[in-house]
Amino acid sequence: MMRITPVTKFLLLANIVVFLFTNYLIPAQVSLWGFQNLDDLLGLHFFLAPHFRFYQIFTYMFMHMNFIHILFNMFGLWMFGPILERVWGGRRFLFYYLSCGLGAGLFQEAAQLVQFYAIISSQVPHFEASQLLFYAQQAGANLDTWTTIGASGAIFGVLLGFGMLFPNEHLFIIPFPFPIKAKYLVGGYAAVELLQALFMTGDNVAHLAHIGGMVIGFFMIRYWQKHPTQGHQSYGNGHSLFGQWKQKMENNGSTNRWGWPTHSSQNSAMGDRKADWDDNERQRKAQEEIDQILDKIRKSGYNSLSADEKRRLFEQSNRP
Repeated sequence: MMRITPVTKFLLLANIVVFLFTNYLIPAQVSLWGFQNLDDLLGLHFFLAPHFRFYQIFTYMFMHMNFIHILFNMFGLWMFGPILERVWGGRRFLFYYLSCGLGAGLFQEAAQLVQFYAIISSQVPHFEASQLLFYAQQAGANLDTWTTIGASGAIFGVLLGFGMLFPNEHLFIIPFPFPIKAKYLVGGYAAVELLQALFMTGDNVAHLAHIGGMVIGFFMIRYWQKHPTQGHQSYGNGHSLFGQWKQKMENNGSTNRWGWPTHSSQNSAMGDRKADWDDNERQRKAQEEIDQILDKIRKSGYNSLSADEKRRLFEQSNRP
């Protein structure tokens, strides 16, 4: 079974602890600092509502309505989070996850603004946009009920990330009895969410937030694909597959990236020079192969590798 990576484990535990704390350890209707309950305090309100606070754009993604809500979100994180974290590294994956969640919240705010504008303009003759704040103040109590909670936007971003990095990976999805390629699964989810956002406005689900998480994720990954050298190196070795492989190659023996002897090997005994040279030559060739494979991953994704390239990559990464 695949081992859960550190950042994914942290996100799983954070969501589960907050869910247990807010649903079982604190009464549902406890008043805190003028808010009715923790959902009211930490959930994301419409930005024109009296109970809106800026911190809610972050805290809302760790809140969940019920067990089914958190179960499906955490299952998606458990399934795809470790894979993305191993490819990108922990810090980049965390940045991606939170960015998708923040983007989902902003999309939801924009959707609520359009909804509120449509409601007011249909009820107030000769309504003008400059009057929006005035009517928001008048409808403050009702607007406070427009609260968004859940990590779904971030999870949809994670799903999109897997689909973009491994588009041809086959997945089994209930109730379909046949495997589906990841790119078709992600595209199908996006299409369903978009249709539901357009035609199912009363189902109490933030479909545009889901779309928002995917949109932010898409542009982030496209940027990283066009600037492959800006990501893995800036986070240091040891935090991603690329960093781990590079660190092992640099620390293996007495050679640098290009296979030439370092200062310590130059001071070794003359009798060991030939053995060192042969070993350096083998390491140089191995490093060239690994560099070519890593460049291919950065440009086309891990799934573009052949079976032999995947085997060589993991054999090299498992060497002491």
